Amino acid sequence: MKKLIWFALAIFASRSAASAEDFHIVIQQGQRPKMAIPDFRGSGAAQGFMGSFNQTLWSDIEGAGLFEMVAKTSYPTTVPQQPSDFRQPAAVPTPRARKRDEIAAPPTGGGLWMTDWSGPPASANYLAIGYTAVQNDVLVLYGWLFDLGRDTPANGQVIGKRYLGSVDENGARKVAHEFAADILAIFGQKSLFGTKIVFVSNRTGNKEIWMMDADGSNQKQMTRFNSLSIQPTLSPDSSRLAFTSYVRGNPGIFIFSVDPVRQLPFYNQVASVNETPEFTPDGKQIVYSSSAGGHCCRIFIANLDGSGLRAISSSSAIDVEPKINPKTGNEIVFVSGRSGPQQIYRMTMDGADVERLTPGEGEASNPSWSPDGQHLAFAWTQGYATGNFNIFTMDVATRSYDQLSHGEGRNENPSWAPDGKHIVFMSTRTGSSQIWSMLADGTQLKQLTTQGSNSTPVWSK
Repeated sequence: MKKLIWFALAIFASRSAASAEDFHIVIQQGQRPKMAIPDFRGSGAAQGFMGSFNQTLWSDIEGAGLFEMVAKTSYPTTVPQQPSDFRQPAAVPTPRARKRDEIAAPPTGGGLWMTDWSGPPASANYLAIGYTAVQNDVLVLYGWLFDLGRDTPANGQVIGKRYLGSVDENGARKVAHEFAADILAIFGQKSLFGTKIVFVSNRTGNKEIWMMDADGSNQKQMTRFNSLSIQPTLSPDSSRLAFTSYVRGNPGIFIFSVDPVRQLPFYNQVASVNETPEFTPDGKQIVYSSSAGGHCCRIFIANLDGSGLRAISSSSAIDVEPKINPKTGNEIVFVSGRSGPQQIYRMTMDGADVERLTPGEGEASNPSWSPDGQHLAFAWTQGYATGNFNIFTMDVATRSYDQLSHGEGRNENPSWAPDGKHIVFMSTRTGSSQIWSMLADGTQLKQLTTQGSNSTPVWSK
């Protein structure tokens, strides 16, 4: 899976408005540029929110998996806050001007010159600096990014921009997210700022649907049925939420608008099972598993109000968890027990060309398409004891797979992030069911929830 994370980048990016010279960044396979981000300071009232700001900025850049983060313990003692703070050190005398036994020291600015950061011990390739202030009751961030391979700050400035937020921790996190997004964009990577994760939590005493930001912040309750509500999913534009609820007895499909949160009409067929909904890539229909017609269970497709229902699969086995390829829109993967223990299958949207993707050993479930439509994440026992699931990814074309979790509790319900480089999933590795995120190579694990038991996350833009 490392090939999904590290790849050769050839990026043509524009510099700041003050210097429009173009530059070319090439990252060789397996190599990561080194990024230094010293703590930013704030003036006056802004300083009280800099803890949240610095933590957010560092977390966003580190979590992208694109850079090797330079440890703050190796930074120079003096940190520039803005371009005017840079001071070029005096030149070192030439060898002829020194005595033979004199050892020449490289020029240093004590932290106020680019070579102080590009040379040992920091040895950084890029430096992000800036500061915040409160102006007219607005939190203002001034942020800069420098390419330390350039000869002067003027030539090395990649970003020089102002960001605005509210004078509170939310505002501090907002401007940090926005600055981080601009940094990542320079390297051709999408930020996860603004993306949402829906999940199930029992923290109120009942299983309800919740939503949170990509970093686990701003967790809020979406349903209040005081019943069993599970299997959430978001439409491609994140404007609608679909899920399964038992509030009326048998499981049924419910659709809500996200902003404002309100229930939308959906007609459930008379059936003992209507569950595991998923939106089509255009957001105009949903697919789900149902026992409509007397057989449990087949894959159906319907309009967003439940009309126009038609069956896609026709097996006499139980078919659940349909997921449509987001890139092509013309193929669907699902979980079926038609060959014995549950496995992952693929078929066209009209139910033709059914084929099994997983090899048949163990139990496989919870398929999730990557945004490029070429890879799947899924949970698999791979012959282990029943219930001992781990997270795997598969290259659908070659059927080769990689194991991302290794025996650390039960790991299920993977879902790809919109950037195609992160995965969110449920794990019991801490003793209870919680939501975690990681890079798609299994590294940079981060726990997103702590209250109650939490499961079945789905990541959407």
